[in-house]
Amino acid sequence: MLETSARLLRLLSLLQTHGGLASTDRYGAGGGRRSWAGAELAERLGVTPRTVRRDVDRLRELGYPVHSVPGTAGGYQLGAGAELPPLLLDDDEAVAVAVGLRMAPAGVEGIDESTVRALAKLEQVLPDRLRRRVSALNTYTVPMVGAQGHAAIDPRVLTELAHACRDRERVRFEYRDHGGGVSRRTTEPYRLVCSRARWYLVAWDVDRADWRTFRADRITPKPPHGPRFEYREPPAEDLAAYVSRGVSVTAYAHRATVLLRVPVERAAEQISPTAGVLEAVDEESCLLHTGAHALDVLVLHIVLAGFDFEVREPAELREHIRRIRDRLDRALP
Repeated sequence: MLETSARLLRLLSLLQTHGGLASTDRYGAGGGRRSWAGAELAERLGVTPRTVRRDVDRLRELGYPVHSVPGTAGGYQLGAGAELPPLLLDDDEAVAVAVGLRMAPAGVEGIDESTVRALAKLEQVLPDRLRRRVSALNTYTVPMVGAQGHAAIDPRVLTELAHACRDRERVRFEYRDHGGGVSRRTTEPYRLVCSRARWYLVAWDVDRADWRTFRADRITPKPPHGPRFEYREPPAEDLAAYVSRGVSVTAYAHRATVLLRVPVERAAEQISPTAGVLEAVDEESCLLHTGAHALDVLVLHIVLAGFDFEVREPAELREHIRRIRDRLDRALP
């Protein structure tokens, strides 16, 4: 009996991993759910295919939705059921989930309460050895809390946008800009990009015939959505860098490129992706690309980073800094 139970747990663990034969999704791209061939599972478990079939039936009786996939490339696949069955995690996975919940990003409405409930359930069933590992990480780790006051986004909006990205459906929404003005947009959504406290939608704006980045907390969806649209080449291979440049540089009237006399890793500790784009030059310096609505704000932003710097462009920023320097000199008798 113990041997059978251990084998069922091992079978469940295999079905919950992505080690089997990769299937293709509805668009022909790889990376969807995986199927395990019966012979492959039998070899991993050291049993016959007939025993695998019996064990699969036992898992189904316990409420696990194990589907049979027909065809030569078919096999067994763990699907989604009406209820959430127990999830099997190894030691490292359990610790990673617990720590991840502790450090869950802000910006989603209700996420703090949800993560606390999920963490309480997980820690309740962790064995002592793992609970001590998680406790040590939490006790001796100090999170750097991000800026406060960011508008929280309704998680239903995020899932609606994510589904539209997955299904390639046009999305219509009202968008509130920085000044409070509202416009109607029809878009072909591509990806959601998140920072510590912000979520952004990268989408093709149909009316403007160009790629745009929208702050998700300013989006009010206006269904029904559709129709489906054809795949479009994205605006950049690195979407995180694309969004970072869009929200920290190109969105502003005044833009600057500044040489910082510190390694890029050190600069990244002070300058977030939403405040500027960093580019390594050598081991001792890096370039900062940033922007602001006014030159005074731009100077303040650069100076308060706390690093020695040299303005590369524009020339008007160098002149503005000289005027500020002279004003400061006159303030010191």
